[in-house]
Amino acid sequence: MPIDKPHLEFHRIDMASGWETPQGYPPGIEQKILAGTLDETNKTGSRTRLLRFQPGVHTTAPFVHEYWEEVFLVEGDLTVGNDARGNGGENFGAGTYACRPPGAAHGPFKSNGGCLLLESHYYAT
Repeated sequence: MPIDKPHLEFHRIDMASGWETPQGYPPGIEQKILAGTLDETNKTGSRTRLLRFQPGVHTTAPFVHEYWEEVFLVEGDLTVGNDARGNGGENFGAGTYACRPPGAAHGPFKSNGGCLLLESHYYAT
């Protein structure tokens, strides 16, 4: 798998700025790209990002995408499989991990107290 990320040594991440709401996500869910780019149109590239949920925010439908996704729940709580109103689902805490192949339906998601996720996305070649 070719990687299109720069060589970065340890450096402090500015956790106060540079966050944006990803396309298709509700307000209160924000990403910060750490390295790389993912081109979903041409199905190339890779990226590593932080994704954070504000308390009580939820998505309403499952996600399906054509790239691999690895997710580590750094802090907080994440509910997986809630309904469109944010009810139900299975709750997970910090230190949990998921690895999803292309085409795997996952979500919707909710966080009761807020959370921070570390995610890697990439296309297999």
